[in-house]
Amino acid sequence: MPFSVREFEALARDRLPRYAYDFIAGGADDEVTVRANERAFARLRLLPRVLRGHANRDLSTTLLGSEVTMPVVLSPTAFHRLADPEGEQATARAAAKAGVVMIASMASTVSIGDIAKAGGADLVLWFQAYIQSDIGITRTLIQRAEDAGCRALVVTVDSPVFGWRERDNHNDFHDLPPGMHCENMRDLAADGGVRNIEMVPELSWDHIDRVAAMTDLPIVLKGVLHPADAMAAVEHGVSGLLVSNHGGRQLDTVVAAIDAVADIAAAVDVPVLVDGGVRRGTDVVKALALGARAVGIGRPVLWGLAARGEEGVTEVLELLRAETDRAFAFCGCASVDHVARDLVREVRC
Repeated sequence: MPFSVREFEALARDRLPRYAYDFIAGGADDEVTVRANERAFARLRLLPRVLRGHANRDLSTTLLGSEVTMPVVLSPTAFHRLADPEGEQATARAAAKAGVVMIASMASTVSIGDIAKAGGADLVLWFQAYIQSDIGITRTLIQRAEDAGCRALVVTVDSPVFGWRERDNHNDFHDLPPGMHCENMRDLAADGGVRNIEMVPELSWDHIDRVAAMTDLPIVLKGVLHPADAMAAVEHGVSGLLVSNHGGRQLDTVVAAIDAVADIAAAVDVPVLVDGGVRRGTDVVKALALGARAVGIGRPVLWGLAARGEEGVTEVLELLRAETDRAFAFCGCASVDHVARDLVREVRC
């Protein structure tokens, strides 16, 4: 078994076709932000407390009313069947087993209904969507998410256009291989291909209001980096925020996601999550100290899936659980609520 997320990535690189590995690993333009997301965590140093007397630690927390076993969620990532034939079904089973939230992508290669069935009653499932110019398509997708038992709707708002990904261009990877589809779109568009998912530059806060009127599900906005936008989101009734720069896959040289967390958490009174660059349990602790309720992981899930299928996703999650628990012990934290702001310092390298 690999002993770190990095070792899972190495296995995945060896096993995946070049185009698939590059699609997962790559980012926009010069991939400055892809690298910055991880380096930003390295700039944050822990300042542990000692002699706290905590023989046992509790990593559990609550996210939008759902109890989860640790403050780690599976961020929405597309095309899991590029990594493993079972795709999102294998991922769902691993998430259910681990007791964590899975955010299923609108661009999944398994339908939201089949993802829910695979995960069963133990799966805490949220659904991610891009608002489409045909609002009827968005309405249908939301209805399907509700029918599948999803407990929240995650609306991605950081992608008015497609990012420029040079790795994909070099590999001529612009749509899924034959026999693979964006299953949530398959009967809503011509062929269920990637090109059928729109990025809509005219999106505004009015669109968020329209989506909110379609559902009783709590809405989480994904892709907020500016505190002013975070405050506006709360004014529009949003229930949570996922601070994210899309893994550096859309706009390059944007601020590292973890660097935006503290200001946003201070500006709003709703749960704040963050994804981008999380590779270790110490990263989880740093994010919590800055005000996040939980972290999201994207690429590590796909590395595990590509390396060892469902078992690989389980192993990635259990590695992060063990690392986070160990970091809690070293830092004198008994629970998520004990992780305080004074636990981290920023060091300019």
